[in-house]
Amino acid sequence: MALVMRSLAAGASVTRAAVAAEVGLTRATVSTLVDELLASGLLEERGAQRPGTVGRPGTALALSGNGPAGVGAEVGVDHLAACVVDLRGKVRCRTQVPAANRGRPAPEVLAELAGLTAQVTREARDRGLLPVGTTVAVPGLVGRDRGTVLRAPNLGWEDVAVAAALGQETVVENEANLGALAELWLGGHPRLADFVHVSAEIGIGAALVVEGRLFRGARGFAGELGHVPVRPDGPLCSCGAHGCLETYAGEEALLRAAGIGAGGGPALRAAAEAGDPAALRALEEAGAALGIALSGAVNLLDPQAVVVGGPLAALTPWLLPGVRRELADRVTDRQWRAEDVVTSRLGRDGVLLGAAYSAARAVLDNPADWVLKHGA
Repeated sequence: MALVMRSLAAGASVTRAAVAAEVGLTRATVSTLVDELLASGLLEERGAQRPGTVGRPGTALALSGNGPAGVGAEVGVDHLAACVVDLRGKVRCRTQVPAANRGRPAPEVLAELAGLTAQVTREARDRGLLPVGTTVAVPGLVGRDRGTVLRAPNLGWEDVAVAAALGQETVVENEANLGALAELWLGGHPRLADFVHVSAEIGIGAALVVEGRLFRGARGFAGELGHVPVRPDGPLCSCGAHGCLETYAGEEALLRAAGIGAGGGPALRAAAEAGDPAALRALEEAGAALGIALSGAVNLLDPQAVVVGGPLAALTPWLLPGVRRELADRVTDRQWRAEDVVTSRLGRDGVLLGAAYSAARAVLDNPADWVLKHGA
């Protein structure tokens, strides 16, 4: 059942025969499985396949737009957000509020976040969806239990039991990891299975996807690109080292270098579009620093691509020239191309989408449990 569901989630198969060919099961077996999945509301039929196919046209299949759904929540330094997505990855409900969370008591933040998740959950149920779990994205290191934030410097959190505060069926995940998973599942790159995903807001996060799976590292902390030193004699970083990438390409560093006191990333983009010299210099220096840090990752891991997402995606017209120049100078593989650095189409929404869809994926990965409870 999971093979059938994943096949349809990838969008590569639309009929029973096509699914059978892709997953390596007999047509009879696939037909039986599909009937059970249809009866339980996980799949739906969309009529005969369009003309032009050889032989008798099959019935087109698709993941259901109703039934199980995932809830995603996000704790940002300056905002809180929540949304619900269905099995297709489509956003069905969404809300976001500004919130100054830096240094704010964690229980207060989580109480407000619980209110937002309850709101979108009610809206989803009113629309015939059945939320199956919640994933919370946080800008920090998450414990092996996937329920505790061990350290989130930009929030001022240490050892915060997020899942316990928000209730059952809640999982906590690092925001950079979720951004990368959103790119893998929903980014529109059907053959991209090995890549580095980099994003930035207050800090800079990266995540590694290897052979279609998130690489967490031995302790679960892989991807701390923001604290890779790019200029050892550079500014003092919050981590105590000098010249970390974050001191050049983090949002606060960029705004400071551009002389922008308010408005965040949108204000920086507007200044760059207007040709402001300080903004352009800040983005050029940030792009070069990002390219230096990424060149080490590319040389070490040999990924198919580097994907620039999150708030950085809106700034790639000015960042990517510097990134690509440094990569061209430093990457040892002469086959590496400028086109191998791509901009995410998900942008700022990637983290929240990744959170919600990771909750929905529990049904895609184990549909048998759903069928046992909801089948005809």
